[in-house]
Amino acid sequence: QVQLVESGGGLVQPGGSLRLACAASKSIWSINIMGWYRQAPGKQRELVGTKPTSGSTNYADSVKGRFTISRDYPKNTVYLQMNSLKPEDTAVYYCYAQQYGLEYWGPGTQVTVSS
Repeated sequence: QVQLVESGGGLVQPGGSLRLACAASKSIWSINIMGWYRQAPGKQRELVGTKPTSGSTNYADSVKGRFTISRDYPKNTVYLQMNSLKPEDTAVYYCYAQQYGLEYWGPGTQVTVSS
């Protein structure tokens, strides 16, 4: 079992930045894939990006060059650095983990991009 808790959401103006954090209940060395999804009102949940323990990080085309996922192994935390935010980035952001073929989700954190 893996528990995930997100933090760092909020209201930001277009062009601004936010950093989301996802704290895991166990060592993230053992979690093959961690990443982020988002769900905007009236839309399906979509991939933001995933970062495996080894290999390349995968990003959705809509966030490439603006968002960065990183892992902090001593803190068992995954971050999503979001720059140059746009109103269309407004969504609930969910932390995601995959371990031994099982999937885990955090409760989500709201990000609103508006002037």
